[in-house]
Amino acid sequence: MAPPSSEIHVAVDLTVLTLRDGALNVLLIQREDDPHRGAWALPGGFIQHGEDLEAAAYRVLSDEASLGSGAVHLEQVRTFGAPGRDPRGHVVSVSFMALGANLPDPLRGDDVADARWWALEDLGDVPLAFDHAEVLASSIERARSKLEYTTLAVTFLPEEFTVSQLRGVYESVWGTTLDAGNFHRKATRSEGFLEELDRHAAPLEELDRHAAPTGGRPARLYRAGQGTSLMPPLLRAGD
Repeated sequence: MAPPSSEIHVAVDLTVLTLRDGALNVLLIQREDDPHRGAWALPGGFIQHGEDLEAAAYRVLSDEASLGSGAVHLEQVRTFGAPGRDPRGHVVSVSFMALGANLPDPLRGDDVADARWWALEDLGDVPLAFDHAEVLASSIERARSKLEYTTLAVTFLPEEFTVSQLRGVYESVWGTTLDAGNFHRKATRSEGFLEELDRHAAPLEELDRHAAPTGGRPARLYRAGQGTSLMPPLLRAGD
């Protein structure tokens, strides 16, 4: 049921991001009800009485994306509250981004017509419901920016990974190509970013478009370090 137009209501909208086949993907749901019936949108919903914002975000993740709280890194991005952004009334939306590694295909929830992953490069001609194009752009820019000065990139990777796989995250999220040697040097020298392991990747794990030639030597495996910030930062525009 639509909220009364004389009141201000609070909702959450989620930009759920993962890498699939080396490309940055976002989860979209197809709306089953008015307004914007049949249009694609970000997962979202109204806050229930007495519900915490983060709890509401996790509830939406479960209902519309089949994802539990342990599957993603969740953080608040910004608030959208322009009058008229929702034809049902004055709705203030708190946007979150949820990042995860190898996230599965979503199971369609009861209140949506469809749910699937979309590569960002395929969204150029897809109009999103409400102001969700702006919400999505805000979250994408937040993710791109945080890769510069935090260790957020490791949330897109499995527990153990190679530096070339880490570089692939940066290239996919930033939409650019990075020098392999320069990136390896910066990433491995950034205190607290990576923890080197005493084992190597199986050859098949390195057969991806981000792997650099290794002269036949298997790539060293790493896992996330204890740090949360990068010093010096890894900058998109160069040093």
